[in-house]
Amino acid sequence: MGRIHENNAFGELASALGKGLLAGLAGTAAITLSQMIEMKITKREPSEAPIKVASQVTGAAPADESQKEKLSNEIHYAYGTSWGLVRGLLGLAGLKGAPATLVHFGAIWAAELIMLPKYDAAPPATEQKPKDLAIDALHHAVYAVAAGLAYDAIDAGGRRERKLNKLIGHLRSTGLLKKFNF
Repeated sequence: MGRIHENNAFGELASALGKGLLAGLAGTAAITLSQMIEMKITKREPSEAPIKVASQVTGAAPADESQKEKLSNEIHYAYGTSWGLVRGLLGLAGLKGAPATLVHFGAIWAAELIMLPKYDAAPPATEQKPKDLAIDALHHAVYAVAAGLAYDAIDAGGRRERKLNKLIGHLRSTGLLKKFNF
C-alpha cells in the first residue's frame, strides 16, 4: 500500500491544482476588496468587462438588468479562481515564492491586456490613460500576491512536516548530516 503513495504524479498534480484553486479564490477575494476600495475612492462604476467577454464567448447574456451584476460577480469569481490553477502548476514545476508570484502576475495581466481589447471590453493598453493602467496593474498585483501567499501557506505542509524540515535544517547547519552522507 505504501508504494502507491510514492512518486504519485497524478496525486501531486491533483494536490497542486487543488491548492491552486484555493489560492485563486483567496486572490479573487483580495482583488475584489481592492477594487471595491478603489471604486469608492475614484467613484468608478463596476466594470462590465466580464459580461461583455462572457456574452461574446458563450453567447449567453443576463436575462435582465437586475441579473447583470450577479452574473458579473459569478464570472469574476470563476475566472479569478480558475487562474489559481496556473499558480498550482507553477508550484508543481518547482517555482515558489516571489518568482512564482511575478510569473503569475505577468500571465494574468498580459491575458487581460490581450483579451479585453479583443472582445471590445476595454481599449488597448496604448489607448488607456497611464493612471488607469497603473490602477489595473495594482489590482492584479494584489491578486497575484494574495494568491501566492495563500498557495505558499497551503503548500507549506503539515505541522509534523515543518518540524521535520526544521530539524533536518538544524542538523545540516551543525554538520551532523554530513557525517552520514545525508
